[in-house]
Amino acid sequence: MALANDSAVAAPADYLGALNPEQRRAVEHGLGQGVSAGPLLVIAGAGSGKTNTLAHRAAHLIVRGADPRRIMLLTFTRRAAAEMTRRAENIAGKALGPDAATLMGGLEWAGTFHGIGARLLREYAHPIGLDPSFTIHDRSDSADLMNLVRHEMGLSKTERRFPAKGTCLAIYSRVVNAQADLEEVLAGVFPWCAMWGDELRALFAGYVEAKQSQNVFDYDDLLLWWAQMMAVPELAAEIGGRFDHVLVDEYQDTNSLQAGILLGLKPEGRGLTVVGDDAQSIYSFRAAEVKNILDFPNRFSPPAAMVTLERNYRSTQPILTAANAVISLAERRFTKNLWTDRAGFEQPSLVSVRDENDQARYVADQVLETREAGIDLKAQAVLFRASHHSGPLEVELTRRNIPFVKFGGLKFLEAAHVKDVLATLRFAENPRDRVSGFRVMQLMQGIGPAIAARVLDGLSAAADMLGVLQDSAPARVAPADWQAFVDLMRGLRTGLATWPAELDTVRRWYEPHLDRLYEDGSIRMADLVQLCQIATGYPSRERFLTELTLDPPSATSDDPGAPLLDEDYLILSTIHSAKGQEWKSVFVLNAVDGCIPSDLAMGSTDEIEEERRLLYVAMTRARDRLDLVVPQRFYVHGQSARGDRHVYAARTRFIPDTLLGHFDRRAWPAVSEEAAGRAPSGASVDIRSRMRAMWR
Repeated sequence: MALANDSAVAAPADYLGALNPEQRRAVEHGLGQGVSAGPLLVIAGAGSGKTNTLAHRAAHLIVRGADPRRIMLLTFTRRAAAEMTRRAENIAGKALGPDAATLMGGLEWAGTFHGIGARLLREYAHPIGLDPSFTIHDRSDSADLMNLVRHEMGLSKTERRFPAKGTCLAIYSRVVNAQADLEEVLAGVFPWCAMWGDELRALFAGYVEAKQSQNVFDYDDLLLWWAQMMAVPELAAEIGGRFDHVLVDEYQDTNSLQAGILLGLKPEGRGLTVVGDDAQSIYSFRAAEVKNILDFPNRFSPPAAMVTLERNYRSTQPILTAANAVISLAERRFTKNLWTDRAGFEQPSLVSVRDENDQARYVADQVLETREAGIDLKAQAVLFRASHHSGPLEVELTRRNIPFVKFGGLKFLEAAHVKDVLATLRFAENPRDRVSGFRVMQLMQGIGPAIAARVLDGLSAAADMLGVLQDSAPARVAPADWQAFVDLMRGLRTGLATWPAELDTVRRWYEPHLDRLYEDGSIRMADLVQLCQIATGYPSRERFLTELTLDPPSATSDDPGAPLLDEDYLILSTIHSAKGQEWKSVFVLNAVDGCIPSDLAMGSTDEIEEERRLLYVAMTRARDRLDLVVPQRFYVHGQSARGDRHVYAARTRFIPDTLLGHFDRRAWPAVSEEAAGRAPSGASVDIRSRMRAMWR
C-alpha cells in the first residue's frame, strides 16, 4: 500500500471546517512532530462531539500520511468501533476522494479491548504457550464452570453457606480487573464472604486450572493474558512497535488492567490519545477506575497535553446549567462547564408525586401529552437507577396501551435456545470445552450428565475428536440421533460447509431437539433465524463466536428487525444502559435518597461520588425536556399488617436547597387555588367546642 508522507498531503480548506477550535486542537495535536507526538488527554463533556472528534483525529492521521495498519483504535463496544471507522472514512473521503475507502480499509485494528486482546493472543499463542483454538465463555458459561469446580472441591456441601457460583465469579473478576488482593476485595466489596478467603483462593486456583486444561478463556482472561504479555519487555516492545498511534474512547471506563495495557503499549505516551469524561465514570461495579483518567496527565514526563471540550451540541442551556450545578459539587473532577447555543426557555422540572403509582400515572400522562405535541415515543425515554424501579410504570404503560422497549433486562444471547446453538459451535471449535460439551450432548434424548462426562473424558486427551465420537455411541441414544450428531461435528470440524452456511446446518440439526425441549419451539426458531442473519456480518465462525460473546446485543431491538409490531414505542432504560444515548424528552424516576444514590452504594465516599455522576449522566441525556420525579413515599412489601406499609423518602442529596433555583418545582396532581380555598361542604361545625366539652 503506497502512503503519502506527512508533508506531501495538502488537505482541502474545509476538511476540518466543521470543528470548533477546541475540537480542532485535539485533532491536530502533535502532527507536526510525526509519530513522536506526546500523549493527549481530551476531556469531552457530555454531548460535546466526542465521537466526531476522535473520528476526525483518526481520519486526519491517515490523510496526513499515517499508515492505517499501524493505528489501534480501542472502544468499549464493537458497534462504537464500527461507527468510528465509518465516520472516519466519510471524513477522509472529503480530502482523499475515492482513495479514502481503500485506505480506511486498512484500519483493521479498530475494536474493543477484549476483541483486540483475543486477536493478539491468537497471533502470539505459540510464543506464550497457548493453543490458538481456544474458545471464550460468556459470563453464564464461566459461572457454570466455576460451579463445576466448586462442586468437585466439596464447597457445595459445606456446613455453613458458601458463596453461590455467580458471587464466586464476581469476586474472581473483581480481583483480576482491579488488580487487587483477594482479602482487600472481600473486605471492601463482599464482606459477607470474608470468612471464606482461603477456600475462595483454592477455588480460583482450581478454576484457572480447569480453564487451561479445557483451553477456554473467560472475559477477564483476555485482558489478563494481554497484560501479562505486556509485562514481558521483548513482547511489549514488539507489540507496541507495531502501532504508531493508539486512540482510546471512553477512557474513564478503563480498569487497572486496561490502563496497564496502554502503558505497556506506549510507556512514554508517544502517539497515545485518550478521550473521556471523568463526570461520566459510572462503571465501578466492573472495576472501572475514575482515577485512571484523573491521573493520566501526570503518568508521563512531561505531562500529557490536555484539551477540554465544553461546547454541548445536545441539550438546552437550562438543562446544562442544572447538570453543571449538580456535578460542580463533586469532590474531585476536571473543571469544565458545558455551554450551548441552544438557549431554551424551559428549566428542568423537579416534580413531587405522592407515591410510585402516581409517578407511573404522571409519566404516562406526560408521555402521551408530549406525543400529541408531535414528539414520537421513540424520542422519549424513562431512566431509572435499577431495573426493578420501572415495575409500576410498566404495569401502567401496559394498561394504557403504550408500547415500550426496555434496556437493561434479559439479553438476546441469554435465551436458552440461543445458548444451545452457540454451545454447539463452540464445542466444534474446541472439543475440550466441557461446559459447551455438556450442554450440547444433553440436548439428545437419553444422555444425562454421567454419559456426557464419560464421552468428554474420552475427548480430553484424544487427538481425533471424530474418531472418539464415532466409537462412543451411548446405548441409550437412538443410533440415528448419535450418527446425526457425529456427522454434524464432522462437517463443522472439516469445513464441509462454509461460514455462515454452517450455522444454518446447526440450526437444522437442532430443530427437532428444539421442538421436543420447548413448547414454543416455532417462536424460538424465529430467534435462530435472526441469529443466522446476524452471522452474515462476520467473516468466520471464530470471529462470530469471539465478538458476539464479548459484545452481545443489549436487547433484541439491537438486532435486525423491528422489536415490536407497532409504529412507535417508548424507551425504558437503566441509567447505565442509557450512557451515550440522547432523547428529546427524558424522565428520571425516583430522584430520592435510597434510589439515587442507591441505598446499596452508600458505603464510601467513592461510591457516593459515582452515584452523583450517575444522576449527571441521566440529566445530560435530555435534549429539550427533563423531568426528575420525586415520590414522597414508597410501598414496602412484607411488613407487618399492624405496621406502616409505607416509608417516606427525601429528595436526592445531589440536589440540595442551594441548587433548587435551577429547577422548576411543582407537585402532581396540581391542586387549583379554587379547590384549595373551598370548604368541602356547606356544613359548618364547631369542632373546637366539641373537643373542649369532652373534658367538662
